[in-house]
Amino acid sequence: MTGNGGLRIGIFVFDGAEELDVVGPFEVFAEWGSHSQELRPSVSTFSWDGSGVRLAKGLRILPAHGADDVGPLHVLIYPGGLGTRPLIAQAGHLEWLRQIRKQTPVMASVCTGALSFAAAGLLAGRPATTHRDYYDELAELDPSILVDTEARFVDDGDVVTSAGVAAGIDMALHLVERLESADVAWAVRREIQYQAD
Repeated sequence: MTGNGGLRIGIFVFDGAEELDVVGPFEVFAEWGSHSQELRPSVSTFSWDGSGVRLAKGLRILPAHGADDVGPLHVLIYPGGLGTRPLIAQAGHLEWLRQIRKQTPVMASVCTGALSFAAAGLLAGRPATTHRDYYDELAELDPSILVDTEARFVDDGDVVTSAGVAAGIDMALHLVERLESADVAWAVRREIQYQAD
């Protein structure tokens, strides 16, 4: 999966994205880089045009890249938050998601990031989850989605979705285990002192 340059993870950031949806997975994947025996992962943030963004509760982030220069990714993380609402109404953004899907082995959403995936047609006929307050909205966007109201995250191979906010950390640790090993995931969990449910 990695080629010569190591596994590349990109976290898409935008105005109104939920803070922990972004920084929770970022912390997990950054720590993974210190423990990886094989994949040598690197994680970076990127916004649509490379400009800084203001997250849902006021945290400002200056991403490392724009969508045009982030380069090919092995894993895309797409956070949730109220900022997803204008994005699901933008045809150009949804088409970009569909194009990214064609070249990215794993697409993963946190919280209401699943709504953008649904609006782009990426979850059609598939199991998925989102924040518990938005199950109905997810189903309304695409009635063919098999909405899982119990899972912290749903791994459907090339598309992974997680429930609300802190569940993104669970999903990120799961991806570390899935893509490298349980031992490495345990080492990351221990280092960040994260106790899952």
